[in-house]
Amino acid sequence: MASSEGDVWARLLEEVARSGRRLRREELEALREYGDHAAEQGRGLAELIDERLAATAQVWEGLPVDAASMGALRAAVAALAAGHGRAYRERLRREEAGRRQFVADLLSSRSDLGRLAEHAERFGLNLACAHVVAVADGDGYDLDDPLVRGLERQLLARFGEQEVLLAVKHGRLVCIAPSGQGEDAVVRAFAELTEGRRVVVGRPHSGPGGVVHSYEEARQALEQADQLGLPGRVLHAADLLVLPVLLRDREALEELVRSVLGPLGKARGGAKPLLETLTAYAESRYVTAEAARRLGLSVRALAYRIAHIVRLTGLDPDDALQRYTLETAVFGARLLGWPDEPAPDSP
Repeated sequence: MASSEGDVWARLLEEVARSGRRLRREELEALREYGDHAAEQGRGLAELIDERLAATAQVWEGLPVDAASMGALRAAVAALAAGHGRAYRERLRREEAGRRQFVADLLSSRSDLGRLAEHAERFGLNLACAHVVAVADGDGYDLDDPLVRGLERQLLARFGEQEVLLAVKHGRLVCIAPSGQGEDAVVRAFAELTEGRRVVVGRPHSGPGGVVHSYEEARQALEQADQLGLPGRVLHAADLLVLPVLLRDREALEELVRSVLGPLGKARGGAKPLLETLTAYAESRYVTAEAARRLGLSVRALAYRIAHIVRLTGLDPDDALQRYTLETAVFGARLLGWPDEPAPDSP
């Protein structure tokens, strides 16, 4: 069915009504192609079928229409619908592939920012506005997994395609959302749907490169939070900015750990129990009874450990300035994996 589809449809249905014959294979295929072409033009299936049935009513007016003719009409409509559905599914696949590629480009630091800005409009995303990226802990995710598909459907049903983009990067689930009033609701829903996994949210950034900037912040903060064993299911990179600052000068951090905490290695049982003591003491806001409870020690045993730390390091956690030095060194040790992974040239 070429340019004069209506005329061809009318002649075909008129002949069928007069002869009572079935539609031939090539005729059915032509009808499928017609439906395919109509879908590519953006015409809806209901509109297309209504138009064809109206044309059929005009052609059949005054003609004897029997069961054979009705059977042919049903076959013709089914062929139209099959062609239309085939094209629609193919268009969805193309759009989904394009959407996935666009999101992958958004999260890549090597993307062409000008091209990103152009494509963003197609997906209803205004990159001039600030966006945040949330990254869920875990690996091995794939966008084709039923679990991920279900999560994506639920998020899009709640917030819409223009509000949320879901992606998988290096096997981790990634959620992109506009910063602002609805941001917290999206992050909460994403965290709930990821089955209890830790989620870290990057800071809001605007512009074509803003999404990847927020993603990198969230990814790095997530890895560091896991490394440090930080509590909390939903964390914000803005609250962990001290971590990249500490790691920016790794050599200075290693020297701090060596000079401050190195002497703890002389203790019976090594440095690890005393590091755990300092960590628990800091996390309990330097309340002795609470720190002892966390460690499963008596208050007296904890006091003995603290005194031992003071003797070995020369620093007292009950002194404000010395406490800061110890806390920073302990934080650095956890970031470096010390003492399980000794710093270079450590004693």
